[in-house]
Amino acid sequence: MAEPGAECSIKVLCRFRPLNQAEILRGDRFLPVFQGDDSVVVGGKPYVFDRVFPPNTTQEQVYRACAMQIVKDVLAGYNGTIFAYGQTSSGKTHTMEGKLHDPQQMGIIPRIAQDIFNHIYAMDENLEFHIKVSYFEIYLDKIRDLLDMTKTNLSVHEDKNRVPYVKGCTERFVSSPEEILDVIDEGKSNRHVAVTNMNEHSSRSHSIFLINIKQENVETEQKLSGKLYLVDLAGSEKVSKTGAEGAVLDEAKNINKSLSALGQRHLSKAYVPYRDSKMTRILQDSLGGNCRTTMFICCSPSSYNDAETKSTLMFGQRAKTIKNSASVNLELTAEQWKKKYEKEKEKNKALKETIARLEAELSRWRSGEAVPETEQLSGTETETESGGGEGHSSIVIHISEEERHKYEEEIRKLYKQLDDKDDEINQQSQLMEKLKQQMLDQEEVLAAARGGGEAARRELAALRAEHGAARAEVAEVLAALEELARSYDRKAQEAEDTGRHNRRLADELARTEATTLSLETELQRVRDLGGQQRKRAAEVLNGLMRDLSEFSVIVGNGEIKLPVEVSGAIEEEFAVARLYISKIKSEVKSVVKRCRQLEGLQVECHRKLEVTGRELSSCQLLISQHEAKIRSLTEYMQSVEGKKRHLEESYDALSEELARLRAQETAHEAARKEREHDEPQDNDEVKKALELQLETHREAQHKQLTRLRDDINEKQRTIDELRDLTQKLQLELEKLRAEHEALRGEERAKAARLQELTFLYERHEQSKQDLKGLEETVARELQTLHNLRKLFVQDVTTRVKKSAELEPEDSGGLHSQKQKISFLENNLEQLTKVHKQLVRDNADLRCELPKLEKRLRATAARVQSLEGALREAKEGALQDKRRYQREVERIKEAVRAKGGARRGHSAHIAKPVRAGQQPPTSPNGPPGPEGLSYSNGLFRGYPSAPGGGGVCFGEGGVIPRALPLELLLFPAGNVTDINDNRSDLSCACEAEEPSPLLPLRQETAAS
Repeated sequence: MAEPGAECSIKVLCRFRPLNQAEILRGDRFLPVFQGDDSVVVGGKPYVFDRVFPPNTTQEQVYRACAMQIVKDVLAGYNGTIFAYGQTSSGKTHTMEGKLHDPQQMGIIPRIAQDIFNHIYAMDENLEFHIKVSYFEIYLDKIRDLLDMTKTNLSVHEDKNRVPYVKGCTERFVSSPEEILDVIDEGKSNRHVAVTNMNEHSSRSHSIFLINIKQENVETEQKLSGKLYLVDLAGSEKVSKTGAEGAVLDEAKNINKSLSALGQRHLSKAYVPYRDSKMTRILQDSLGGNCRTTMFICCSPSSYNDAETKSTLMFGQRAKTIKNSASVNLELTAEQWKKKYEKEKEKNKALKETIARLEAELSRWRSGEAVPETEQLSGTETETESGGGEGHSSIVIHISEEERHKYEEEIRKLYKQLDDKDDEINQQSQLMEKLKQQMLDQEEVLAAARGGGEAARRELAALRAEHGAARAEVAEVLAALEELARSYDRKAQEAEDTGRHNRRLADELARTEATTLSLETELQRVRDLGGQQRKRAAEVLNGLMRDLSEFSVIVGNGEIKLPVEVSGAIEEEFAVARLYISKIKSEVKSVVKRCRQLEGLQVECHRKLEVTGRELSSCQLLISQHEAKIRSLTEYMQSVEGKKRHLEESYDALSEELARLRAQETAHEAARKEREHDEPQDNDEVKKALELQLETHREAQHKQLTRLRDDINEKQRTIDELRDLTQKLQLELEKLRAEHEALRGEERAKAARLQELTFLYERHEQSKQDLKGLEETVARELQTLHNLRKLFVQDVTTRVKKSAELEPEDSGGLHSQKQKISFLENNLEQLTKVHKQLVRDNADLRCELPKLEKRLRATAARVQSLEGALREAKEGALQDKRRYQREVERIKEAVRAKGGARRGHSAHIAKPVRAGQQPPTSPNGPPGPEGLSYSNGLFRGYPSAPGGGGVCFGEGGVIPRALPLELLLFPAGNVTDINDNRSDLSCACEAEEPSPLLPLRQETAAS
C-alpha cells in the first residue's frame, strides 16, 4: 500500500566529458562555459539544471551529489530511478557503470551496490532485508533477459496497483555487494555492443538493472518495499556521423525511435503515450508516477557535436517540468488495517450524519419553510465534519456506488484484455518467427536434396568404378603380402640361424676371455718372480761392490802385496766373473723385451675383444627389433584382410538395397502415372506423398553412399599405408641381408682373430717356459757368483797373510800388483754400470705394470656399464608402457566422471540479510576483469582546470596520444552462477550468530 505523498520534480544533472583523441586530432573547439554549479552556456544560451559537472569531476563527487540520497530513500520504502541520457559516445556507460572493480573509476551502479549494504549493516538489528535483482535490455524494441539468454521476447504487464513490470524476467537473490557485481558482469557479457565511427564499444540497447528491496521488522511485523531502477540508455545517433550500415543501422533506428517516444512523454500534457514504446511503459512510474527520479544528461563538449549537445540540453530542461508523486510503499499489518478501518468507519458515520442533516434542511427549503440561520449547517462545519473525505462525498453525490463499481469493473476488464492481447501478440510473433525459420530450413533441405539426387547417382557410378579398381588393387596387395609372408618366413629362419651362430660366437668369446684372464694372472706371477730375482741380483751385486771397495782400499793403501802367481789366479777369476755377468745381462734384457711384447699383445687382444662384444650386442638388438616389427606387420595384415572382407559384404548389401530402391521407385512412378490418369483431382497429394517418400529414400541412399565412400577412402588410405609399409619392410629386409653378410664377414674375421689369439696363447706359454728356465739359470749363475765371491775373498785374505809374511823377502812385484788392482777396479766399475742398468729396467717395468692393470680394470668396468645400461633400457621401456596404460585408464575414468557430474538448475534461495551485522564473506571467488566502455578512459585523471580542451587525459596526467588498445577492449564478463545457494552450504553469518536469524525460505524466480 502506498501512502499519499508530496509532489516533486525530476532531478536533472548535466555532465560533460573531456575531448577524446579523435576530436583533438580533428581540432574541435571546447564549447561549454560553466557558470557556477548549476548553469552552463553553450552557443551563447544558458541552460540551468539542478547540478552541472565539468569534465574534471570525479566519480565519487558525481555519486555523492546525485545518488547517495536515493539509496536512503529506497531503504526508507520509496521507489527510485537513475538513468543517463545523451548522444552516443557521451559517457553514459562510464557514468552508470565505469570500471566495476576499480575503487576510483567505478560508476554509480557498483557504488550503490556497496552503499546499500553499508546502510543495512548500520540499521536496527530487528530489520530483515530480502534483496533481489534483475537485469534486462530493450533491443530492437524487444525485451531480452540478460541473465537467461533463452528469454528473448518478454512482455510488460501491470500488477493489481497498475504498476508495470516485466513478466518472466529472472530474479536473483543477493546478500553481498560482490554478488551484485557478479550479476552485472554476467549481464554485461550478454549485452549487445557494436563498433561505430564515434564509439568502439557503442551500446546497441537500453539496459535496465532493477534492485528490489523488501524489509520487515521482526518485532512489529511492519513491511516496507522499494524498487531502484538503474537505466543505461543507448545513445541517439546521427547515421552520417556513425557510419552505421546493415544491422547496426536497424539498431540505430530502433534506438532513436524509443528515445523519440521518451521525448514525446516530456512534451505531452493531457494524454501521455506510455504505450508507444516498451521503455516508456516500463519507466511509467519513473516519469510522472510514484518514484523519485534522477536523470543524467551526458553531453559532448566538441564543436563537431554542437547540434546534438543543444538537443540533449533542451531534453533535460523539458524533463525538469515532469512532476512525480513519491510515496512510501508500506504493507500494513492486521492491527494497522483494523485501526484504519475504524478511522474510516468513524469518518463515514460523520459523513452520513452530515448528509442526513443536509437532506433534512433541503427538504424544508423545498417545502417552502424558512430555515433559521441557527439551524442551518454552515460550510465550516461541513468541512470540519467531512475532514479529508471531501473528494469521496462529491463522488457519492454525483456518481452512484453501482456506477462506480461498474466503471471499475470495465476498467479492469479492459486492462485484462489489453494484457491478454499483448500475450497473444507476443505468442503469435514468436510462432511466426519459428514458422518462418522452419520454412527457410525446409526450403534449404529440399533444394539440397534435389541437387543431391543426381550427385548421388554420379557418385554411385564413380564408387562402383573405384570399387572395382580397389578390388584389383587389394588382390595385388594380398599377393604382395603373401610373398612378403613367405619372405618373412625365410628371413625368420635365417635370423634364427644367425642368432644361434652369434650365441656360439659369444660362447667362444667367453672362453677366449677366460683364457686371456688366466694368461694375465700368469703374467702377473712372472712379473712378481722377475722382480724378486732382480732384487736378489741387486743384493748380490751390492755385496760384491762393497767387498771390492774394501779390497781396493786395502790395495790402495799398499797394505797388500801379492805374488805374481796369486795375481794371475785372481785375474783369471775376475775374467770368469765378467763373462758370467755379461751373460746374465744379455739374458735379463731378452726377458724384459719378451715381457713388453706380451703386454702389447695383451692390450691388442683386449681391444679386439671389446669391439667384438659391441658389434655382437648391436646385431642382437637389431635382430630383435626386426622380429618385433615383422610380427606387428603380420597382425596388421590380418586385420586389414578382415576389414576388406567386411567392406565387400557391405558393398554387396548396398548394391542389393540400391536395386530394391530403384525397383520401388519404378513401381511408385508407374502407380503415380496410373493414379494421375484415373484420379486427376488427387494428383497434388499423391505427388507430394511420392516426393516425400523419394526424398526419404534419397536421404537414406545418400547417407549410405556417404558412409560407403568414407569406408572406401579409409580402405584406400589403409592400402596406401600397407604399400608404404611393404616397401619399408623390403628395404629393411635388404638391409638385414646386408647386415647378415656383414655379420658373416665379421664371423670369419673373428675366427681368424681367434686362431691368432690361440697362436699368441701358445707363444705366451712358450715364453713363460723360456722365462722360467731363464730364471733358473740366473739363479744358478747368481749362486755360482756368490760362491766365487766367497772363495775370492778367502783366497785374497790367505794371500794377503802370506804376502805379509814374505814382504821383507819380495818387494819387486809391487808394480805388477798395482796394475792388477787397477784392472780389478775397472772391472768393478763395469759391474756397477750393469747393476744400475738392471735397476733402471726394473723400475721401468714397475711403472708399466700399473698402467696395464688400470687399462684392464677400465675394460671390465665398461663391459659391466654396458650390460647395466641395457638392463635399465629394458626396465624403462616396461615402466613407460605401464605408465601409458595407467594414464589411458585415468583419462577414461575422468571422462566418465565428468559426464556424470553435471547437475541441474537449483532453486533460487532467498538469503535474508540482517541489519546491524557485519557483511558475510562472499561465497564467490575474486571478481573477474572489469568491463570498460569507450568513454571510461576519457574520465581518468582529467586536470582541475575547466575548459582545458585539446588534450586526452589518463592516469598520469596529460597524455597527448590516443588511448591504448587494451583500455578499449570489452572483455567477457564473469558468468559465475551466484545463485548456487544450496542448503548443504554453510553461510558465514549463520556460523557467527545463528540464534537471531529467521529460517531460510526457498523462493523461485519470478514468473
